[in-house]
Amino acid sequence: MEPVTSATEQPETPAAQRPAAMPRLIATDLDGTLLRDDKTVSERTVAALAAAEAAGIEVFFVTGRPARWMDVVSDHVHGHGLAICANGAAVVDLRDGARFVEVRPLERADALAVVHAVRAAAPGSSFAVERTTGIHYEPEYPPFFLDPGAVVAPAEKLLAEDSGYTEPILKLLASHPDLAPDEFLAIAREAAGAHGSFTRSSPTALLEISGPGVSKASTLARCCAERGIAPEEVVAFGDMPNDLEMLGWAGTAYAMANAHPEVLAVTTRHTVANTEDGVAAVIEQILRTGTGAGTDPDSGGDPGRRSA
Repeated sequence: MEPVTSATEQPETPAAQRPAAMPRLIATDLDGTLLRDDKTVSERTVAALAAAEAAGIEVFFVTGRPARWMDVVSDHVHGHGLAICANGAAVVDLRDGARFVEVRPLERADALAVVHAVRAAAPGSSFAVERTTGIHYEPEYPPFFLDPGAVVAPAEKLLAEDSGYTEPILKLLASHPDLAPDEFLAIAREAAGAHGSFTRSSPTALLEISGPGVSKASTLARCCAERGIAPEEVVAFGDMPNDLEMLGWAGTAYAMANAHPEVLAVTTRHTVANTEDGVAAVIEQILRTGTGAGTDPDSGGDPGRRSA
Protein backbone atom coordinates (compact mmCIF):
# COMPACT_ATOMS: atom_id res chain seq x y z
CA MET A 1 0.00 0.00 0.00
CA GLU A 2 1.33 3.40 -0.90
CA PRO A 3 1.67 5.43 2.31
CA VAL A 4 -0.10 8.71 2.86
CA THR A 5 2.45 11.50 3.22
CA SER A 6 3.74 12.59 6.59
CA ALA A 7 1.38 15.56 6.66
CA THR A 8 -1.39 13.14 7.64
CA GLU A 9 0.52 11.53 10.50
CA GLN A 10 -0.80 12.46 13.90
CA PRO A 11 0.18 11.38 17.40
CA GLU A 12 -1.92 8.60 18.86
CA THR A 13 -4.55 9.61 21.39
CA PRO A 14 -3.53 8.30 24.83
CA ALA A 15 -5.49 5.14 25.52
CA ALA A 16 -6.42 6.42 28.97
CA GLN A 17 -8.55 9.15 27.35
CA ARG A 18 -10.65 6.72 25.36
CA PRO A 19 -12.68 3.78 26.71
CA ALA A 20 -11.65 0.46 25.17
CA ALA A 21 -14.94 0.07 23.29
CA MET A 22 -15.02 3.68 22.13
CA PRO A 23 -14.43 4.16 18.39
CA ARG A 24 -11.18 5.74 17.33
CA LEU A 25 -12.52 7.48 14.24
CA ILE A 26 -15.80 8.89 12.95
CA ALA A 27 -16.12 9.17 9.16
CA THR A 28 -19.02 11.26 7.94
CA ASP A 29 -20.35 12.32 4.58
CA LEU A 30 -21.40 15.96 4.28
CA ASP A 31 -24.33 16.71 1.95
CA GLY A 32 -27.51 15.02 3.12
CA THR A 33 -25.67 13.67 6.16
CA LEU A 34 -23.73 16.08 8.37
CA LEU A 35 -24.97 19.25 6.67
CA ARG A 36 -28.52 20.46 6.90
CA ASP A 37 -30.39 21.11 3.66
CA ASP A 38 -29.27 24.75 3.65
CA LYS A 39 -25.63 23.49 3.67
CA THR A 40 -24.93 24.68 7.22
CA VAL A 41 -23.59 22.82 10.23
CA SER A 42 -25.94 23.18 13.19
CA GLU A 43 -24.72 24.35 16.58
CA ARG A 44 -25.62 20.94 17.99
CA THR A 45 -23.48 19.20 15.38
CA VAL A 46 -20.55 21.56 15.94
CA ALA A 47 -20.71 20.78 19.65
CA ALA A 48 -20.92 17.02 19.02
CA LEU A 49 -17.89 17.06 16.70
CA ALA A 50 -15.87 19.02 19.25
CA ALA A 51 -16.92 16.64 22.04
CA ALA A 52 -15.88 13.62 19.97
CA GLU A 53 -12.43 15.08 19.33
CA ALA A 54 -12.10 16.00 23.03
CA ALA A 55 -12.85 12.36 23.88
CA GLY A 56 -9.99 11.23 21.67
CA ILE A 57 -12.02 10.29 18.58
CA GLU A 58 -10.72 11.56 15.25
CA VAL A 59 -13.32 12.97 12.85
CA PHE A 60 -12.88 12.67 9.09
CA PHE A 61 -15.11 14.46 6.61
CA VAL A 62 -15.47 12.10 3.63
CA THR A 63 -17.27 13.67 0.70
CA GLY A 64 -17.82 13.81 -3.02
CA ARG A 65 -17.17 17.55 -2.90
CA PRO A 66 -13.98 18.96 -4.39
CA ALA A 67 -11.52 20.65 -2.05
CA ARG A 68 -12.63 24.12 -3.13
CA TRP A 69 -16.12 23.46 -1.75
CA MET A 70 -14.96 22.53 1.75
CA ASP A 71 -15.45 25.98 3.25
CA VAL A 72 -18.76 24.74 4.70
CA VAL A 73 -16.85 22.70 7.31
CA SER A 74 -13.35 24.19 7.35
CA ASP A 75 -14.17 26.11 10.54
CA HIS A 76 -15.24 22.92 12.31
CA VAL A 77 -12.13 20.78 12.04
CA HIS A 78 -10.29 20.11 15.24
CA GLY A 79 -7.25 17.93 15.83
CA HIS A 80 -5.99 17.06 12.36
CA GLY A 81 -7.88 19.08 9.77
CA LEU A 82 -7.87 16.38 7.11
CA ALA A 83 -10.72 15.60 4.74
CA ILE A 84 -11.23 13.02 2.01
CA CYS A 85 -12.66 14.76 -1.05
CA ALA A 86 -13.90 13.91 -4.55
CA ASN A 87 -15.09 10.43 -3.48
CA GLY A 88 -11.64 9.40 -2.33
CA ALA A 89 -9.58 10.93 -5.12
CA ALA A 90 -7.93 13.44 -2.77
CA VAL A 91 -6.91 13.87 0.84
CA VAL A 92 -6.67 17.55 1.72
CA ASP A 93 -5.50 19.50 4.74
CA LEU A 94 -8.20 22.02 5.61
CA ARG A 95 -5.91 23.73 8.11
CA ASP A 96 -3.48 24.53 5.32
CA GLY A 97 -5.72 26.14 2.73
CA ALA A 98 -7.13 22.82 1.47
CA ARG A 99 -3.66 21.72 0.40
CA PHE A 100 -3.58 18.39 -1.42
CA VAL A 101 -1.87 15.78 0.74
CA GLU A 102 -2.57 12.81 -1.53
CA VAL A 103 -4.13 12.48 -4.99
CA ARG A 104 -5.43 9.26 -6.56
CA PRO A 105 -6.13 10.39 -10.13
CA LEU A 106 -8.26 9.14 -12.98
CA GLU A 107 -5.81 8.64 -15.83
CA ARG A 108 -6.44 10.55 -19.05
CA ALA A 109 -6.72 7.39 -21.17
CA ASP A 110 -9.32 5.92 -18.82
CA ALA A 111 -11.29 9.17 -18.78
CA LEU A 112 -11.38 9.25 -22.59
CA ALA A 113 -12.44 5.60 -22.71
CA VAL A 114 -15.31 6.38 -20.32
CA VAL A 115 -16.46 9.32 -22.42
CA HIS A 116 -16.53 7.28 -25.61
CA ALA A 117 -18.21 4.23 -24.05
CA VAL A 118 -20.86 6.13 -22.10
CA ARG A 119 -21.66 8.40 -25.03
CA ALA A 120 -22.22 5.32 -27.18
CA ALA A 121 -24.33 3.51 -24.58
CA ALA A 122 -26.34 6.56 -23.52
CA PRO A 123 -26.58 9.11 -26.36
CA GLY A 124 -27.17 12.60 -25.04
CA SER A 125 -24.66 12.26 -22.21
CA SER A 126 -22.54 15.31 -21.45
CA PHE A 127 -19.38 15.53 -19.38
CA ALA A 128 -17.33 17.66 -17.02
CA VAL A 129 -13.71 17.16 -16.00
CA GLU A 130 -12.76 17.90 -12.37
CA ARG A 131 -9.03 18.53 -11.94
CA THR A 132 -7.10 19.59 -8.87
CA THR A 133 -7.22 23.16 -10.17
CA GLY A 134 -10.93 23.34 -11.01
CA ILE A 135 -13.68 22.10 -13.29
CA HIS A 136 -14.14 22.31 -17.08
CA TYR A 137 -17.19 21.12 -18.98
CA GLU A 138 -18.90 20.59 -22.28
CA PRO A 139 -21.36 23.13 -23.72
CA GLU A 140 -24.29 20.75 -23.12
CA TYR A 141 -23.36 20.02 -19.51
CA PRO A 142 -26.06 21.41 -17.17
CA PRO A 143 -24.97 24.56 -15.31
CA PHE A 144 -25.24 23.07 -11.81
CA PHE A 145 -22.62 25.47 -10.48
CA LEU A 146 -21.19 27.98 -12.91
CA ASP A 147 -17.45 28.39 -12.50
CA PRO A 148 -16.07 31.58 -14.05
CA GLY A 149 -12.70 29.86 -14.46
CA ALA A 150 -14.07 26.90 -16.37
CA VAL A 151 -13.13 26.17 -19.96
CA VAL A 152 -16.13 25.08 -22.04
CA ALA A 153 -15.22 22.60 -24.77
CA PRO A 154 -15.94 19.01 -25.90
CA ALA A 155 -14.67 16.42 -23.43
CA GLU A 156 -12.34 14.96 -26.05
CA LYS A 157 -10.63 18.35 -26.33
CA LEU A 158 -10.49 18.83 -22.56
CA LEU A 159 -8.86 15.41 -22.23
CA ALA A 160 -6.59 15.54 -25.28
CA GLU A 161 -2.91 14.85 -24.70
CA ASP A 162 -2.05 18.22 -26.24
CA SER A 163 -4.77 20.12 -24.37
CA GLY A 164 -2.23 21.88 -22.19
CA TYR A 165 -3.81 20.56 -18.98
CA THR A 166 -1.32 18.62 -16.90
CA GLU A 167 -3.02 18.74 -13.51
CA PRO A 168 -4.35 15.41 -12.19
CA ILE A 169 -7.94 14.47 -13.01
CA LEU A 170 -9.84 13.85 -9.78
CA LYS A 171 -13.03 12.66 -11.42
CA LEU A 172 -15.14 12.78 -14.53
CA LEU A 173 -18.80 13.76 -14.26
CA ALA A 174 -21.47 12.55 -16.66
CA SER A 175 -25.00 13.94 -16.94
CA HIS A 176 -28.02 12.73 -18.88
CA PRO A 177 -31.16 14.83 -19.53
CA ASP A 178 -33.68 11.98 -19.73
CA LEU A 179 -32.54 8.83 -17.96
CA ALA A 180 -33.44 8.07 -14.35
CA PRO A 181 -30.38 8.39 -12.08
CA ASP A 182 -30.06 4.72 -11.13
CA GLU A 183 -30.75 3.62 -14.70
CA PHE A 184 -27.99 5.88 -15.99
CA LEU A 185 -25.61 4.53 -13.37
CA ALA A 186 -26.32 0.93 -14.36
CA ILE A 187 -25.88 1.65 -18.08
CA ALA A 188 -22.63 3.53 -17.56
CA ARG A 189 -21.15 0.88 -15.29
CA GLU A 190 -21.96 -1.82 -17.79
CA ALA A 191 -20.43 0.16 -20.64
CA ALA A 192 -17.27 1.48 -19.00
CA GLY A 193 -16.86 -0.06 -15.56
CA ALA A 194 -13.43 -1.42 -16.47
CA HIS A 195 -12.07 2.12 -16.78
CA GLY A 196 -13.22 3.68 -13.53
CA SER A 197 -15.27 3.57 -10.35
CA PHE A 198 -18.81 4.78 -11.01
CA THR A 199 -21.13 6.19 -8.37
CA ARG A 200 -23.60 8.99 -7.78
CA SER A 201 -24.64 11.36 -5.00
CA SER A 202 -27.05 13.71 -6.76
CA PRO A 203 -30.84 13.38 -7.05
CA THR A 204 -30.40 14.01 -10.77
CA ALA A 205 -28.85 11.74 -13.43
CA LEU A 206 -25.34 12.93 -12.59
CA LEU A 207 -22.61 10.31 -12.31
CA GLU A 208 -19.18 10.65 -10.72
CA ILE A 209 -16.33 8.56 -12.12
CA SER A 210 -13.05 8.12 -10.26
CA GLY A 211 -10.01 6.03 -11.08
CA PRO A 212 -10.37 2.24 -10.87
CA GLY A 213 -10.45 1.16 -7.24
CA VAL A 214 -10.80 4.72 -5.95
CA SER A 215 -13.66 5.28 -3.53
CA LYS A 216 -14.41 6.87 -0.20
CA ALA A 217 -13.86 3.45 1.37
CA SER A 218 -10.49 2.68 -0.19
CA THR A 219 -8.98 6.06 0.68
CA LEU A 220 -10.44 5.99 4.19
CA ALA A 221 -8.92 2.53 4.63
CA ARG A 222 -5.51 3.87 3.57
CA CYS A 223 -5.74 6.77 6.03
CA CYS A 224 -6.84 4.47 8.83
CA ALA A 225 -4.04 1.99 8.10
CA GLU A 226 -1.53 4.82 8.45
CA ARG A 227 -2.90 5.39 11.95
CA GLY A 228 -3.20 1.76 12.94
CA ILE A 229 -6.99 2.06 13.07
CA ALA A 230 -8.96 -1.08 12.24
CA PRO A 231 -12.36 -1.04 10.48
CA GLU A 232 -14.10 -2.16 13.67
CA GLU A 233 -12.82 1.03 15.35
CA VAL A 234 -14.60 3.25 12.79
CA VAL A 235 -18.16 4.60 12.85
CA ALA A 236 -19.38 5.89 9.47
CA PHE A 237 -22.38 7.93 8.33
CA GLY A 238 -23.84 8.37 4.83
CA ASP A 239 -26.93 8.76 2.71
CA MET A 240 -26.21 8.10 -0.97
CA PRO A 241 -24.79 5.37 -3.24
CA ASN A 242 -21.32 6.95 -3.13
CA ASP A 243 -21.31 6.11 0.60
CA LEU A 244 -22.15 2.42 0.23
CA GLU A 245 -18.60 1.06 0.15
CA MET A 246 -17.55 3.20 3.11
CA LEU A 247 -20.56 2.08 5.12
CA GLY A 248 -19.78 -1.53 4.27
CA TRP A 249 -16.12 -1.16 5.27
CA ALA A 250 -16.65 0.53 8.63
CA GLY A 251 -17.25 -1.63 11.67
CA THR A 252 -20.32 0.43 12.58
CA ALA A 253 -22.37 2.21 9.93
CA TYR A 254 -25.39 4.48 10.09
CA ALA A 255 -27.69 5.51 7.25
CA MET A 256 -29.60 8.75 7.56
CA ALA A 257 -33.40 8.53 7.62
CA ASN A 258 -33.38 10.57 4.40
CA ALA A 259 -30.96 8.18 2.68
CA HIS A 260 -31.31 6.57 -0.75
CA PRO A 261 -33.43 3.37 -0.54
CA GLU A 262 -30.44 1.17 -1.36
CA VAL A 263 -28.44 2.70 1.48
CA LEU A 264 -31.31 2.17 3.92
CA ALA A 265 -31.74 -1.40 2.74
CA VAL A 266 -28.16 -2.51 3.36
CA THR A 267 -27.48 -0.78 6.69
CA THR A 268 -28.60 -2.21 10.01
CA ARG A 269 -28.40 1.03 11.96
CA HIS A 270 -30.34 4.14 11.00
CA THR A 271 -30.37 7.59 12.53
CA VAL A 272 -32.73 10.52 12.09
CA ALA A 273 -32.51 12.81 9.07
CA ASN A 274 -29.79 15.35 8.41
CA THR A 275 -32.36 18.08 9.12
CA GLU A 276 -32.68 16.65 12.64
CA ASP A 277 -28.93 16.39 13.31
CA GLY A 278 -28.80 12.61 12.96
CA VAL A 279 -24.99 12.45 13.09
CA ALA A 280 -24.89 14.54 16.26
CA ALA A 281 -27.55 12.34 17.85
CA VAL A 282 -25.43 9.22 17.39
CA ILE A 283 -22.21 10.91 18.53
CA GLU A 284 -23.95 12.09 21.69
CA GLN A 285 -25.13 8.54 22.39
CA ILE A 286 -21.68 7.10 21.71
CA LEU A 287 -20.17 9.51 24.22
CA ARG A 288 -22.86 8.69 26.77
CA THR A 289 -22.61 4.92 26.41
CA GLY A 290 -18.87 4.74 25.80
CA THR A 291 -19.27 2.26 22.95
CA GLY A 292 -18.93 2.51 19.20
CA ALA A 293 -22.36 1.03 18.54
CA GLY A 294 -24.17 3.58 20.64
CA THR A 295 -27.90 3.21 20.12
CA ASP A 296 -30.07 3.69 17.08
CA PRO A 297 -31.95 7.02 17.30
CA ASP A 298 -34.33 5.89 14.55
CA SER A 299 -35.23 2.54 16.07
CA GLY A 300 -36.39 3.21 19.59
CA GLY A 301 -32.97 2.72 21.16
CA ASP A 302 -32.18 -0.82 19.99
CA PRO A 303 -28.81 -0.71 18.17
CA GLY A 304 -29.50 -3.94 16.36
CA ARG A 305 -32.97 -3.15 15.08
CA ARG A 306 -33.46 -2.02 11.50
CA SER A 307 -35.78 0.93 11.22
CA ALA A 308 -38.54 0.93 8.65
